[in-house]
Amino acid sequence: MQDSIQNYMQQVGVQARQASRFLTSASTHLKNNALSAIYTALENNQAQILAANQIDMENGRQLQLDTALLDRLELTPARFKGMLHGLKDVIALVDPIGEITDLAYRPSGIQLGKMRVPLGVIGMIYESRPNVTLEAASLALKSGNAIILRGGSEALESNKAIATAIQHGLQISGLPEHAVQVIDTPDRAAVGHLITMAEYVDVIVPRGGKSLIERISNEARIPVIKHLDGNCHVFVEAQADLQKALPIALNSKTHRYGVCNAMETLLVDEAIAEEFLPSIAELYAEKQVELRGCPETQRILGVSVKTATEDDWYTEYLGPILAIKVVTGMDEAIEHINKYGSHHTDAIITENFSLAREFLARVDSSSVMINASTRFADGFEYGLGAEIGISTDKIHARGPVGLEGLTSQKWIVFGDGQIRQ
Repeated sequence: MQDSIQNYMQQVGVQARQASRFLTSASTHLKNNALSAIYTALENNQAQILAANQIDMENGRQLQLDTALLDRLELTPARFKGMLHGLKDVIALVDPIGEITDLAYRPSGIQLGKMRVPLGVIGMIYESRPNVTLEAASLALKSGNAIILRGGSEALESNKAIATAIQHGLQISGLPEHAVQVIDTPDRAAVGHLITMAEYVDVIVPRGGKSLIERISNEARIPVIKHLDGNCHVFVEAQADLQKALPIALNSKTHRYGVCNAMETLLVDEAIAEEFLPSIAELYAEKQVELRGCPETQRILGVSVKTATEDDWYTEYLGPILAIKVVTGMDEAIEHINKYGSHHTDAIITENFSLAREFLARVDSSSVMINASTRFADGFEYGLGAEIGISTDKIHARGPVGLEGLTSQKWIVFGDGQIRQ
């Protein structure tokens, strides 16, 4: 069995590398035609794709997957419509490939610059969300990359149905059908091969739970674009407008629970804690959010608040649980965020412009916000059309990774017979 998986993955790698060489020089027109054909195929096969997703959902319930995982797995008609909208946005984006920047003449007479180019072959490993199959495929194609997609076994039927539509769009548009390949085996050995096939794969993008990301980071022999988790914070500063702070704090936590840009810890300045905490706690109670707080939070809100442990400050709940801490000011808030956070997304609510600017500079996260919900940390909301993931690394991409994050640059030189003296 291991030999057959190895042979299968080897074939996938060879096909992806061949497709990537074609895509490197594919025109924007050809790539957009392929994406448009994929759009039509998805639209025509919506019923089949949603039916396949229902099979995955039923299997997930029988396996007793947790609520957050089931939420990420489900494809509703509204989410399917959102997928199509995202694909249209990718089609409309400016193609970054071939862009030449920083042209300058050198004393020798040569003209030097940089050209934006695809990474080559992307290996994507992800859990649950079947919409990622389309988002990753569309971004890879538009940026001139081939992609190998390995989704979780819990979404196998959904991913296969989406892949069928993608393959149809590629076939009728003239792009190589192996430009997008979805691994159709749930065997975990496939992942082990994918992350070590350095001769065929140029970068690995894992997207899922912390254990998956840690495994890929530890075992991969290929560069990895990753984020470990989304332990996001909102800090309500002493000079906050509470009419802004209440809806922001509520939306950041309760808009959707099982997502990486949901707030997991609320920090409140002690100067406004007595006024703010009872009001926000009432809103959370309506949403049945369990609160875990520091001693000062418990004093203000009473026995309904559980005691927050040291582990709570580190935890990405992905559910209706929130940790709350009262802090003595911005210095303590920033120290807490930089110590316990995951460098994903953190926000400050304040009317003090100087403090807001200082917060932007000192918080070491891929997205830092002023007076806005953490839920905006998203490729679609950032105008990227979609995202292949949100990176908390500092190299090579950071934050939501869209088209530009799937490219690199190479030096180019224009000469007219010059030789080096």
